[in-house]
Amino acid sequence: MEAIEVPSHFLCPISLQLMKDPVTIITGITYDRESIEKWLFSCKNTTCPVTKQLLISSPLDNEYDNHHNMMIITPNHTLRRLIQSWCMLHSSDGVERIPTPRQPIMVTRGYVTKLISDAKESTKLRYSCLQKIRSLLESSETRNKSILEVAGAFEYVSSILMKEYSCDRRDKEEALCIFAQFDENEGFILKGLIKNNEDYLLLIEAIIGLLRFGSAQVRENGVKVLKSIYKVADPNQLSNITFDMIVEVVNVVRDNFSNQSTKCALKLLVEINPWGRNRVKLVQAGLVHELVELLVDGLDRRSNELALVVLDQICGCAEGRAALVGHATGLAVVSKKILRVSHVASNRAVKILWSISRYLATGKVLGEMLEVGVVAKLCLVIQMECSPKTKERAKEMLKMHSRVWKMSPCIPPHLLTSYPSN
Repeated sequence: MEAIEVPSHFLCPISLQLMKDPVTIITGITYDRESIEKWLFSCKNTTCPVTKQLLISSPLDNEYDNHHNMMIITPNHTLRRLIQSWCMLHSSDGVERIPTPRQPIMVTRGYVTKLISDAKESTKLRYSCLQKIRSLLESSETRNKSILEVAGAFEYVSSILMKEYSCDRRDKEEALCIFAQFDENEGFILKGLIKNNEDYLLLIEAIIGLLRFGSAQVRENGVKVLKSIYKVADPNQLSNITFDMIVEVVNVVRDNFSNQSTKCALKLLVEINPWGRNRVKLVQAGLVHELVELLVDGLDRRSNELALVVLDQICGCAEGRAALVGHATGLAVVSKKILRVSHVASNRAVKILWSISRYLATGKVLGEMLEVGVVAKLCLVIQMECSPKTKERAKEMLKMHSRVWKMSPCIPPHLLTSYPSN
């Protein structure tokens, strides 16, 4: 089937993609709303990307062109309907119809400043203020996020979290929910709110408290925010993570109350694992057991990959390897993931087994590897399409322990032909 050619006037001049919400600015040029708002309000540009004409003096403080009393950004309903009609006409070719965008919620800096000021004067208004900030953030308007940041909304939200006694739990949970709206690349906003090490410790301690007794949604929000914080943290902060925090994150992995929460927790663990004694602390908190149980229960492809990445990191220390071997199904479940999930999962699983066979190759361990099918799986890896490094590790293991494994009846006869010679 030939590719469908999209009419050029349906494409955004910035993204060069089909416009979902076309809007026209005062220069007469039409853009997709997401692209032009990012240009104006996130990148803080003041000119039209195409004509280079000056639009406004400050993209954060001006919602209207005061000289002409016109909105800077005006929805182009006619073009949107034409695009929707074109999409429907080509639906049989796999083109999806773009939905009608909802009316955006737009605010000014003055509105946000007044909202925060009123909440500071009356504690009764605090929760409703936080709800309004979250609503503005969830509106997906790039401009709103920029205005909230400039107006000091996020500083106010962080102060709610860091106040130990003066704010009730409901306020703190709402504040945490606000920060959980940030995407993975916006940790710099949180980093900018942490003025010193005392602020950092107060913020982490507050999140730990919410994780300890929170609902499933609160705990999911907690690991999201921690992931954002530690993604931009300095080495000293990453190397000195408290055991209490590690226990709470491991508990999120253990409970596995949603795919999203588990993935967030695993991504957080990938960030913190390599630093200091974090791997040993994670082993002490029972993470290896919980990862094996997760892999036994069955996960989606990405969660399987993340779990194996974390397990591979932990097997880089002696305590981690001992914990994996000490689990009744540890070696078996890792072996089972080879050639059944993805290339990434296979590579990590083989590397985990390589660490075990290289540094913990007792007679008992080598015997278990035979019994649960690890050796047979390694023979298959040599024959199948895998990365060169993975095949090299498989061959190295088979050669390393050939005296124990090569003539074992546990290896199917048809695989013995692929067993590497010494």
